Amino acid sequence: MITEKHTNKTPLLPVMESFYTLQGEGFHQGKAAYFIRLAGCDVGCVWCDVKESWDKELYPPQSINQIISGALEFPARMAVITGGEPTLYNLTKLTEMLHSKGFSNHIETSGSHPLTGNWDWICLSPKKFKPPLPDILKKADELKIIIFNKSDFAWAEKYSALVSPHCKPYLQPEWSKAATVIPFIIDYIKSHPNWELSLQIHKYINVP
Repeated sequence: MITEKHTNKTPLLPVMESFYTLQGEGFHQGKAAYFIRLAGCDVGCVWCDVKESWDKELYPPQSINQIISGALEFPARMAVITGGEPTLYNLTKLTEMLHSKGFSNHIETSGSHPLTGNWDWICLSPKKFKPPLPDILKKADELKIIIFNKSDFAWAEKYSALVSPHCKPYLQPEWSKAATVIPFIIDYIKSHPNWELSLQIHKYINVP
């Protein structure tokens, strides 16, 4: 089994789940997408809603060909690699093969490990538990900050100042506290209109 971060060999990747749905968050919200959720995470957000993805040993590794075959069963050609924390793995071969089949490659990451792969869209969601590496900050196309309490707005501004000018900034309520923090987010965006609101619409419309 090969799951090291940096290897020139074609890796086997621990896929927790893969599914076809609508992108529920951020800039590409509402678009059809094929999600590939890799298992394994060492960030450990206390409010993570996919804690079952943390232990990669629970999920048998899949070959790149297996992963691509699943994606090709559906008509959309937007692939979203998420986790867990996908930067734990070397994703160069996976992204190369997805591109060869006509997919655009999107990643959702905390940026806690070196970025590999060829990406059309990088969504960076930095976490206080294990901050992102500096190298990914200027590469991010989208900055998504999860708002759990009011102190997270200062965290958001810290990283907004570090990403590139083209990066799209979003504030997203932590799901379990959405009713409490959404009014704060609305007021904050009205006072800081460079930010936009991201909601997890997939949870409202009951799709994966």
